[in-house]
Amino acid sequence: MTRTLVAFHAHPDDEALLTSGTLARAAAEGHRVVVVVATDGDLGLTSSEYAAGDSLGARRLAELQRSAGVLGVARVVYLGYADSGLGPELLPDPPDRVRFVRAPVEEAAARLAAVLVEEQADVLLTYDRKGGYGHRDHVRVHEVGARAAAVAGTARVLQATVPRDTIARAVRLVARFYRFLPEFDLEGFCASFSARSEVTHRISVWRYAAQKRASMRAHASQAAADNGADRTLAAFLRIPRPLFDVVFGREWFVDPAHPAGAPVSHDVFAGLS
Repeated sequence: MTRTLVAFHAHPDDEALLTSGTLARAAAEGHRVVVVVATDGDLGLTSSEYAAGDSLGARRLAELQRSAGVLGVARVVYLGYADSGLGPELLPDPPDRVRFVRAPVEEAAARLAAVLVEEQADVLLTYDRKGGYGHRDHVRVHEVGARAAAVAGTARVLQATVPRDTIARAVRLVARFYRFLPEFDLEGFCASFSARSEVTHRISVWRYAAQKRASMRAHASQAAADNGADRTLAAFLRIPRPLFDVVFGREWFVDPAHPAGAPVSHDVFAGLS
């Protein structure tokens, strides 16, 4: 049976890091795959070359389209909000848009629910309750996604995550060889995401590792930094194959409705009526 999978993300490039293998697998298996982003990521960290002018948001949406192309995504939707940024202070809204974290949950959920209903979505991918590593827009994706699924009657919501111990080992290993930007909070990042005991879906995507790598590479602006510093995405792309395939060969999700004590599932569509 053909299903429809909708992945809801905060910014262009988020789809590449946590869900691109699952998206590529679903598309390869004949399912319809849709990616929805809340913002255009115009406050994303990048090099001065990419940050020049007012075109970063447009550039990042174009990068998202290239990523979607290599993953087999059928449709990309931008909800029209402005990036809320990573800084300690929330910037004023631009003249034409509201920053996503300021958008009322009901309003944003209505926009997303309209897509879910139109697409007759079977599964919605969002983020775990911590928003992964805690970005304010990612937390809002968790909140908005849960409400939108309830409004639209979407059968299953899976929260993209990484087992906390796994990501801590991986990032500390990378930090031995690559210099992260000063604003990267290594210890905070390693305390993020979900406990392994909370994971309900573990999806094998190693056959789609090449597409996942190409998806990451499509987001060139988010791998760029000044002064020779490595962005996280750039560090990941420096991992040689086949080690990359091993590191990124699985993706993890939390289903809040998963029966307690039920075994971990290996298919995002398993058990749907």
